[in-house]
Amino acid sequence: MNRFIATLLAATSLAGCAQPGQAAPADSVYTAESTYQKLASNYPFIQIASKTPPATVKVLRDIDYVNNQGKALQLDLFMPAQTAKPALPGIVLVHGGGWRSGTRDNLAPMAIRLAERGYIAATVSYRLSGEASYPAAIHDVKAAIGWLRTHAADYQLDPRYIAVAGGSAGGQIAALVGVTNDMPKFDPQAQLSTVSSAVQAIINIDGLSDFTSEEARKYEDDPRKTPSSAGAWFGGTYAEKTGLWKEASPLTHVGKDTPPILFIGSAQKRFSLGRDEMVQKMNVLGIATQTVLIPDTPHSFWLFDPWLETTVDAMTEFLGRQFGVLP
Repeated sequence: MNRFIATLLAATSLAGCAQPGQAAPADSVYTAESTYQKLASNYPFIQIASKTPPATVKVLRDIDYVNNQGKALQLDLFMPAQTAKPALPGIVLVHGGGWRSGTRDNLAPMAIRLAERGYIAATVSYRLSGEASYPAAIHDVKAAIGWLRTHAADYQLDPRYIAVAGGSAGGQIAALVGVTNDMPKFDPQAQLSTVSSAVQAIINIDGLSDFTSEEARKYEDDPRKTPSSAGAWFGGTYAEKTGLWKEASPLTHVGKDTPPILFIGSAQKRFSLGRDEMVQKMNVLGIATQTVLIPDTPHSFWLFDPWLETTVDAMTEFLGRQFGVLP
């Protein structure tokens, strides 16, 4: 812990974080608008959550946080327009889209509501599977966390309290990022910086915890899809890339240093696979964990009202307890 605190105070910069570059294009196949068209007939009461920030929220957009071979990856920062507190907790938000689609703008409504509650929220872009296979997305999100901690003083962020959260594929990525804290294999930027990319809490919203079970492989390794979303990310089927499918399962890495984890789940069982086993492991180790299920919900519920408010309620209540600070 002493080493960790020391790294927070180190003055350094991540390679490429301030370098200008060509921004990676956003993929817009998976959006709230396209998902609404699929869900509205069965859930006529839902509304797409607003991406328009109120006057109480300040937004800084299109910030380069790392540069990969001349292509910049960017994040957007959402924060209270005014605060009496000297520093606020942070949270990095990872969008979903089957590892090959989606855009950080999908999580803007969530970031706005977190900022309204006193958080510094960063929505991040990362390399999708069509551009770079696993584990590039993990490297990218860790780089974003490191960038945020490096620049904590610029944005009134408390570098001791940073969480990572995501939905669907973003939930799996967020969980894997958190359970691999301080593992150099998953963080190539670590050798270039003395600032830690470790997080102090994880929130997995309807993201897989295990790719390897028979039931998980039924969905994620469907032979009718060539390739499946997971297969495209791993560069091969389970039989071809068994080691990667296991390595990318957050369940594999649960240990005594795993941060507290909140699971928020829909009514769709497919996306909860591995969660119960992960909770069981954490309970044995005495690590704080909580599961909040939102009944009668489809996957992607967090993109819509009224479910987004329930989701953010659960997130802030959990983080308030784990961080010991109330926004």
